[in-house]
Amino acid sequence: MVKVRHWSLVLAGIIGGLATIGFVHSLAPARQMERLGRGLVALRIADDQTFLAWRLLATDPDDLAFNLYRRIGNASLLRLNPQPLTQATCWLDKGLDFHRPVTYLIRPVRNGKELPETATVTLPANLPVRPYLVIPMKQVPGDDEWAYAPNDASVGDLDGDGEYELVVKRERDGFDPAQNAVCRGTTKLEAYKLDGTFLWRIDLGPNIRSGAHYTPFLVYDFDGDGRAEVVVRTSELTIDGTGEVIGDVDGDGRTNYVNPQTGRILEGPEFLSVFDGRTGREITRTRYIPRGKVSDWGDNYGNRCDRFLMAVAYLDGVHPSIVMCRGYYAKTVLEAWDFRDGKLIHRWTFDTTANGGRYRAYEGQGNHNLFVGDVDGDGKDEIVYGACVIDDDGKGLYTTGWGHGDAMHLSDIDPDHVGWEVFQCHERPRPYGVTLRDAATGKLLWGFPATGDVGRALAADIDQRHRGYECWAAGGGLWGQVWSCKGEKVADAKLPVNMAVWWDGDLLRELLDGTRIDKWDWRKGQLVRLLDARQFGCAANNGTKANPCLAADILGDWREEVLWRTADNREIRLFVSTAPTTHRFYTLMHDPVYRLSVAHQNVGYNMPTQTGFYLGEGMASPPKPRLTFPIATKPFRR
Repeated sequence: MVKVRHWSLVLAGIIGGLATIGFVHSLAPARQMERLGRGLVALRIADDQTFLAWRLLATDPDDLAFNLYRRIGNASLLRLNPQPLTQATCWLDKGLDFHRPVTYLIRPVRNGKELPETATVTLPANLPVRPYLVIPMKQVPGDDEWAYAPNDASVGDLDGDGEYELVVKRERDGFDPAQNAVCRGTTKLEAYKLDGTFLWRIDLGPNIRSGAHYTPFLVYDFDGDGRAEVVVRTSELTIDGTGEVIGDVDGDGRTNYVNPQTGRILEGPEFLSVFDGRTGREITRTRYIPRGKVSDWGDNYGNRCDRFLMAVAYLDGVHPSIVMCRGYYAKTVLEAWDFRDGKLIHRWTFDTTANGGRYRAYEGQGNHNLFVGDVDGDGKDEIVYGACVIDDDGKGLYTTGWGHGDAMHLSDIDPDHVGWEVFQCHERPRPYGVTLRDAATGKLLWGFPATGDVGRALAADIDQRHRGYECWAAGGGLWGQVWSCKGEKVADAKLPVNMAVWWDGDLLRELLDGTRIDKWDWRKGQLVRLLDARQFGCAANNGTKANPCLAADILGDWREEVLWRTADNREIRLFVSTAPTTHRFYTLMHDPVYRLSVAHQNVGYNMPTQTGFYLGEGMASPPKPRLTFPIATKPFRR
């Protein structure tokens, strides 16, 4: 069921091989994006060595250079580079004495002149050698055993200083909606600066059950004031960051709706709340998508009615909107809301049971995750909802009918094919266990049958011999086969299939699974261990999903950082790649698809980030996005 609804698809067909989706996107309006500083980071990586990295911005001129300075103790500044730095935005400083504080300062250079913008970072005296930054967790009152584990996390500029803060979910239990169990605590959302400063805590309360499917949250600047808000599903007894409690809103004399036998919450009000990123104060709320009749969602005991997803999408091409979702096994509902001037404004509702069941064919197509991007090139985002796509106006763009799955990826997987592709696995392979399709039209590019549930799938460029991303999957008899972006088998290998990360200095991607980062040695046909954070006391989250708290480009150059919790739940450790690189790219956070994939990484089953352009061996220069920024609300913390 494929339906062309936009002129841009016709245009893409006309331009054929002369165009890529990036060309069509260049016609799009400028997107409102957060204003970022340089993200300068420094790590002591040896007794006498510091590794430094900083951001290049998409709005920087191509010829922008940098000067790097160092001060030891109270000594004068010393410029480290004889000539302005015009290549990679990283540096290795050697021959240091760390018995005194070491301060670094970076200044942009244009046409041979230093610009007034400055970024600084200081390493305190006697800092130990380690490849990570430490973010200590604030103990939850009464949690003497530190049972509240840091789980999924996201980032946003909460205070408008041009650098990211961290919002982390903490919970004692994490249940699947198929399980009967009563939570031993309530889910918390906490905000921290990257130096470990605690900002606030929101307690979602007993009526928001703990677990990946119950607690998606968004951290994003929705109203364009230069500061990110936090959006999450709430209920009665939710406590905001200032201590205000949502009371008996419906006046039924009850505020706790937890079934004491099953732990489920199948009655009582649900809300979508927007919180101030600076204080955690609830700004406004609206009702969440109503659960209505439980059996409409695919069962009668409360499993499939409690499958929640969320996303950020630029539905008008300029401003970010909130998209909340409920259901994907049967009844499927998505709602889009705008946050403007302190109020939530309804944009549209997509409901497979409305309008005489016009969109019934979209039922059973959603995933445990989603992706967002302008798949049809009209300048406005669509929601890739598993095996179907919802257009920017809330109407169905297409459904493939291939069914629900646990993993998928949206990117320029095949750079020789016009536009983006979606690689997806399917739980009930009828007829395919994995598919690669055209993201704009749903047309099958290739697929393979399977003997059963294909529970994982991954797409990443790991072999430079083949242009485009390699694809592989696990389950249904498919694990052990690696395909090129054309669907040709290129290796027999049972590779990790949870996440991927741009970590070392080349253009290939590394594999992230549990606490390990491995590189696929395509010459020898084996994995090479680059890092195991378990050696630094860290642990992964969410059982077999084995994901970190977050993996994203939040500091330094274009490569990604990985945040894991410690096994004792007392810290989050932010690991930075200290491998040298010769590649100079703007921060991936300025790529629209990538930034949104960070925003929804915590939603459902965590998926790795993906870019809206081909990032791999033989790539072209990344296209420059058109961006606008809010006026800075306070001086940047450079």
